[in-house]
Amino acid sequence: MPQHITIVGDGSMATVCALLLQSKGCDVRIWGHDPETINSIIQLRENTRYLPGCRLPDSIKLTADGKTAFHDADIAVSAVPTQFIRHVWERLAPHVPHDLPIASVAKGIENATLLRPTQIILDTLEKNGRQNPDRAPRKLAAISGPSIAGELARCLPATVCVASDDIDFATELQQAFTTHWFRVYTNPDLLGVELAGACKNVIAVAAGILDGLQAGNNAKSALLSRGIAEIARLGMAMGAKPETFFGIAGIGDLATTCFSPTGRNRTCGEMLGKGRKLDEVLKKIPGVVEGVPTTRSVVQLADKYRVEMPITQAVHQVLFEGLDPIEGISQLMSREPKAERL
Repeated sequence: MPQHITIVGDGSMATVCALLLQSKGCDVRIWGHDPETINSIIQLRENTRYLPGCRLPDSIKLTADGKTAFHDADIAVSAVPTQFIRHVWERLAPHVPHDLPIASVAKGIENATLLRPTQIILDTLEKNGRQNPDRAPRKLAAISGPSIAGELARCLPATVCVASDDIDFATELQQAFTTHWFRVYTNPDLLGVELAGACKNVIAVAAGILDGLQAGNNAKSALLSRGIAEIARLGMAMGAKPETFFGIAGIGDLATTCFSPTGRNRTCGEMLGKGRKLDEVLKKIPGVVEGVPTTRSVVQLADKYRVEMPITQAVHQVLFEGLDPIEGISQLMSREPKAERL
């Protein structure tokens, strides 16, 4: 069991991870980029912006100082939205130990590079001289699955998986995070787990659009089944294992994201389905709607690997090309009849 853990980020998932690990007896430190926000949490012992009503025990340390962020850390958990990972880890790089294992809980694909969260972290640290070629490769992992922060804060039952190329590191994280209400499985398919977590946010935007249009449960169920099919096609084309997409990190996370009334991606889609403009929607939703920028990346990946992803393409047209959501549904429903293919 790791004893000293640094959480990079101060959002809802960062706060939940800190609470869970503290309850397991770990010494936990949260690093946040904004001193004012961190000072507010220290004074109130509550993350009023992202997780109101949930008290942080005094034993959880908080800091905005990168120099002390990783003091005595056995493991770091990166809980930063995907499009900000590079900037944050560039800022912290001078203070990151060369052999510090890092787990990511982000779900997305970087726009400029099409890299996954763990790849962004590694790329950033290598470019900043924090990866010694004479040492063993840095241990990296992704923790993903159906994990709504508000429910985890209330200790409601949940199950996720931890994926890593290093099975010992995955097992170490499994032991650190497992509780009587939070079950963690290990998975060797790091590519598949991260890709599933990113792509499901795109499908969740589509699910919200259906809700906004009051298209019904039949339509949403069809969306989920065909959505996981196109996610799996992309994953397999990229070298991921097909079974990953029909497990916790795939269909499990997709179902939760598409049906949860509090999910940002589904909520974003619902507001779009009701006729709101994207800029207006993003201003009204607190935090980052990961599915919006990730849609751009997934469309590029589909083109790169020559994979057909009609739902993702339709979401892209609605978000960025001015397509009316009703017309988007019409286009999907009027595609050429064919045999079902998973």
